[in-house]
Amino acid sequence: MTIKRKGNAVWSGGLKDGKGAVSTQSGVLQDTQYGFNTRFEDGPGTNPEELLAAAHAGCFTMALSGQLGQAGMTAQKLETSATVSLDKVEGGFAITAVHLELVATIPGASEEAFQEAARKAKEGCPVSKLFNAQITLDAKLQA
Repeated sequence: MTIKRKGNAVWSGGLKDGKGAVSTQSGVLQDTQYGFNTRFEDGPGTNPEELLAAAHAGCFTMALSGQLGQAGMTAQKLETSATVSLDKVEGGFAITAVHLELVATIPGASEEAFQEAARKAKEGCPVSKLFNAQITLDAKLQA
């Protein structure tokens, strides 16, 4: 089974003075502004790294829900934040790291079973597999 999803981008102008817009097949993003200032400064709009961070947080959290289910646990709440690091390296820029921060409320879960499920989700999530970067995880189980 193959699932295909589509996004698109339009760009006009040079790198620093140009403007772009991104859209998604679902319409959640529709002509959403992006540009040099949204990527390297604090301008209004989005940027590729922010979108990748949101995608990774969402993918990991869903994968964790599946891992928890396989281990007989159900989360009351999973809250994940992903931080994507874009660094200047030899030859340009690269995404060098992603740090996932998770706070989970899972009634009756043991710390050991929770950490194992989180590790498996981090390694098995399709977006994690996409990155050629160090992926770290700080997973906290709260009562």
